[in-house]
Amino acid sequence: MRGQKRREFRPESRRNGTWRRVLPAAVAVAVAIGALALGLPTQPAASDARPDAVQRSLNALVRDSGTPGALASVKGREGRGRTYTAGIGDLATGAPVPVDGQVRIGSNTKTFVAVVVLQLVAERRASLDDSVDTYLPGLVRGEGIDGRRITLRQLLQHTSGLPEYSSHLGDDVRYYAPRELLATALRHPAEFAPGKSWKYSNTNYVLAGLIVQKITGHPLADEIDRRIIKRVGLRHTYFPAPRDAGIREPHPHGYYRESAKTPLRDITEIDPSWGWAAGQMISTNSDLNRFFTALLAGRLLPAEQLAEMRTTVPAEATFGPGARYGLGLASRPLPCGGLSWGHGGSFPGYETRSGVTDDGRAASVAVTTQLTGAAARRNLERAVDTALCR
Repeated sequence: MRGQKRREFRPESRRNGTWRRVLPAAVAVAVAIGALALGLPTQPAASDARPDAVQRSLNALVRDSGTPGALASVKGREGRGRTYTAGIGDLATGAPVPVDGQVRIGSNTKTFVAVVVLQLVAERRASLDDSVDTYLPGLVRGEGIDGRRITLRQLLQHTSGLPEYSSHLGDDVRYYAPRELLATALRHPAEFAPGKSWKYSNTNYVLAGLIVQKITGHPLADEIDRRIIKRVGLRHTYFPAPRDAGIREPHPHGYYRESAKTPLRDITEIDPSWGWAAGQMISTNSDLNRFFTALLAGRLLPAEQLAEMRTTVPAEATFGPGARYGLGLASRPLPCGGLSWGHGGSFPGYETRSGVTDDGRAASVAVTTQLTGAAARRNLERAVDTALCR
């Protein structure tokens, strides 16, 4: 994006991730879907003559969803892991998708933030039943909005009724301070009274991030790094610094298409600040598996707080049939029985889905475009299910 004119910035809230309509970047890559369907290289993890079910699901995502690339990491209950790739990692050069490359993980960031809040609860520095005003007095006021009536639990579970800020950001691609994101939301009326319904809103997690900073006196990124990333050894996961538009390690390029008739645009480099605590982080599929496995195994939270995190309400409107939402953690029923616990995320150029089972299976799949349409998103979720049920 350097040296180019930046156009159209119109993020909006979307199902099972953070964003729906977002910024086309500067450089158009003139590759039609028909060309993408021909000759795409794949890199199966094993030397079998016939790709296994996970590889076939990635190949199908590239073929049917119009995404240039896909990548996955799968861990069995015995702890052995495998990585997969399909498609092209850079349409300009034809480079392959890097194995276990870094991607923008979007709303998976919310689970990290929720873990930090629950750690503070375990340390008796906060309570889930505290109001927002306990920490940020007078800050959250608006039409039908009163921080004295909204609790930390309601923020983490999307039952606060706070309106969605990302639907109302301007067209400029620029740095957004967290309080600016909150102020954008507060110019609009509440969706419902606190605790009376459920609706996914990124505003909840921006506010949760501000509360973490108020309690600890440290930047949110530092708390996530100290309490989670270093603690469980996530070597390829980080919270980008302000105005850091790049991705540090090997990564597939991310792309965006305005419509089926327009070319893909490379939007790999982007200021991620408008996601902040709701969706700013970068990671790999393997690191996401490691994080969610450690979380479900009780390595990040005491039993009481992990039980609170797994106490869910219906969330089918956003996460699909049978889905429920806890405190920054979603569950979905698996076709082979049992539940998949994780989150998923969407950010310009990338879409991810992750899942972990109670018996230690884990899978994370990413594609290098934001998927449009319910069918394409279901195919991504099925790829995770295939990996967990194989």
